Order: sequence, then structure tokens, then C-alpha cells
Amino acid sequence: MSQQPHTDIRKEKIYGVFSSQEIKKVGTGTTTRKTVSKIFWFVEENPDGSITVQPINANHIPTGAKKIIDQEELLQKYAPEPEFYTSTVYPKMRALEDKLDNADNSRKRGENFSAEFEYNNALAVDTANVRANFGIGLAYLERGDEAKANNIFERLINLEGAYEPQHKHLFNEFGINLRKSKLLDQSIIYYKKALDFNKTDENLHLNMARVYLELKNIELCFDHLTKALELCPGNELAIKFTDWLQAKKLITPEQTNRVAAFRKPQ
Repeated sequence: MSQQPHTDIRKEKIYGVFSSQEIKKVGTGTTTRKTVSKIFWFVEENPDGSITVQPINANHIPTGAKKIIDQEELLQKYAPEPEFYTSTVYPKMRALEDKLDNADNSRKRGENFSAEFEYNNALAVDTANVRANFGIGLAYLERGDEAKANNIFERLINLEGAYEPQHKHLFNEFGINLRKSKLLDQSIIYYKKALDFNKTDENLHLNMARVYLELKNIELCFDHLTKALELCPGNELAIKFTDWLQAKKLITPEQTNRVAAFRKPQ
């Protein structure tokens, strides 16, 4: 009996640059005419088979709000542009990543002015770049420029549609720096956004507890400590924090009993 050929071939995921056409009317009356413009999109297939498309700006960088379409719509309304991706968009994306890597490394070394320069270079080609906006905001906070940091804070709030789960650590880092700079209300907003992406991170709840303690909101402070211990029983920091609250008589014996079950056996 001859063996049947293996037909279960895994197809390559859709990834790259596509274009669509937009028809506009120009003029009025007898002078009306139609113009056709080409719009470029960065396209990526998701694990569930849906397609994410994101506009490509004049600097050839994918940026702005993403939308989800199905493969049928992609086939009907979009045309692949592999040469444009290879020759133009991919090199621009790599150059932007290099700028951001240089900026991040400068900031981590404490070279905040060099970091700001590189972040601004990145923002010059992609004003909505989440990593660049967070980075320059952190650089401002780390050198104590609260006025500029607040400006970035407002900009980041307006970028909400561009956020993705991989930005969780940026929200957390920004929240930490905002707390250290005593910008407590802003810090809470960023921790909450981080929790939107990962509600099971006990460290985020601990960070929230620290801020609420500084805001003298002991009830919410204790709520987040309780949540941290529920997620990670025996968490040493959460237990020490709870013990400190009890020693300062900031929580009741009943509240202490609530978290007793989450302590490791002595």
C-alpha cells in the first residue's frame, strides 16, 4: 500500500506591508473630479487568524490606531507591497528600534540629556511611539523636571488607543517614578493601566498599596495588600507591610485575621 503524501503544511503567517486605495472627490459642480490615493498599512496575522492593520505614516513607520479585519476583507480591499516593505519600511523600523535602544541604554546609565536627544529623534519620525514617550517622560522625571514630565503624562493619556500588553512594564516603571516624584495621583493612573493588562501581578498590587499609603488611604492600601497575598501567599514584602500597618495600629485585628490564611506556616 503506497503512502499518501503529507498534506498538513503549515502556512506562513501574513506579515508585511499592504496598500489600499481611497477615492476622493475634488472640486464642485462641473469641475468635480475623482482622485485616487494609495494608503499603506502594516499588516500582521494574529494567532486566531484575524488580521491587525496599522497605518504607515509619511516617515514610513507603522503608527497610530490599529484595527482588526478578517482575511476575506484583506484579500478584497488590500494589495501586498513586499518590495516597499523590504526596501523602505523595514529599514526605517530597524533604524527607529536602534534609536530607542540607544536612548534606553543612555537613560539606564544616567545620561539623561543623551537619552532625551535620542528619544526626540525617535519621536520626530513617530510622534505616537509609546516606548519613546514613556522613555522621555522617565528621563524628565529622573532629572527632576516635573513640568515637562507632566506634559508627557498628558500626552501618554491621549495615546491610550496605541497601548498593547507588552507595554505593561512601562506603565509600572512610569508609575514607580511618578510615586518617587510625589506625583501620586498620576502614579495611581499608570498602575491601574498596568493592572488592566495583568490583573494577577502581585507586585503591581504592592506598588498600588505603597501609593495609597502615601495618600493616607489605608483602606485601599490594605485592599491591595490583601490582593497581593491572595495572588502570592507568603509574599514576604506583603506580610512585612501588613505587620507594619498593624504595629502602627492602622488596621484592625479583624483585618489582620483576614490575611492570616495567606501566611506561610511558621
